[in-house]
Amino acid sequence: MAIDAKEVKRLREETDAPMMECKAALEEAGGDFDRAKQLLREKGKAAAAKRADRSTSEGIAHFVASADGKSAVGVVVECETDFVAKNESFQELVGKVADALLAAGTDDPNVAQMDGHSVAEAVTQAVAVIRENIVLKKAVFLKTDGVVAVYNHHDRKKASAVELEGSASTIKDAGYYVAVQTVAFPPSFLRKEDVPADVIAAEIETETQRAINEGKNPDIAEKAAQGRVHKEFFQSNVLLEQPMYTDAKKSVGQYLDEEGKAGGGPISVKAYVRLSVGMDA
Repeated sequence: MAIDAKEVKRLREETDAPMMECKAALEEAGGDFDRAKQLLREKGKAAAAKRADRSTSEGIAHFVASADGKSAVGVVVECETDFVAKNESFQELVGKVADALLAAGTDDPNVAQMDGHSVAEAVTQAVAVIRENIVLKKAVFLKTDGVVAVYNHHDRKKASAVELEGSASTIKDAGYYVAVQTVAFPPSFLRKEDVPADVIAAEIETETQRAINEGKNPDIAEKAAQGRVHKEFFQSNVLLEQPMYTDAKKSVGQYLDEEGKAGGGPISVKAYVRLSVGMDA
């Protein structure tokens, strides 16, 4: 039977499937538009299954925050090649996934809806269109009584969110700069008190041996090790102790204190989340 070109165009617009596949689906469905649409969905799932074992080492990490700064969603969507990661269609997909999760107030892709399907189904369908394995590797939903500030790095492979409390007028801007800090210099801990005692002990042992190897006697070596750990280790691994990237003469904690005073109220960081392509699920 002859297939109406307008129906092919309509099916293409509603599914994003290639024109020839839309035409073939309509032919297989005997011109039944809804059946053709279902056939494309089934073929999309089959395509996703065939590509599921392909490794995904490229992709996009992305955060989006609500207008009031009270909630945010972060996602890592991975694909096979950098070519696809830079493709406008893939970038649009990632943005829509994050927006859908934020609108639903969840990080569950089976609950949030997108283009008439669950986010999980939409990602599966995208595999057939983009023709690479695509995986929603990570999704996080944040909600706070304070403010969530987000930052997406220009390479699209790293992103972060910082949850803050306080009353300063500068809190959102300060949060943005701290979010940049967590991407530029990834910390392992928020504050010194968060570092486990066994981690500190192991670092002191390592630095003590290092000092002994440099020729110091054991007593002096241990004191030198403690000094190094409380300075070098903390400044490298603890967010509030790190030198602020905008001014290395002050720590992140000192920067927040100054911003709080300038903005008329205190600012404190409650938590941070850093996402990156290639991270563990």
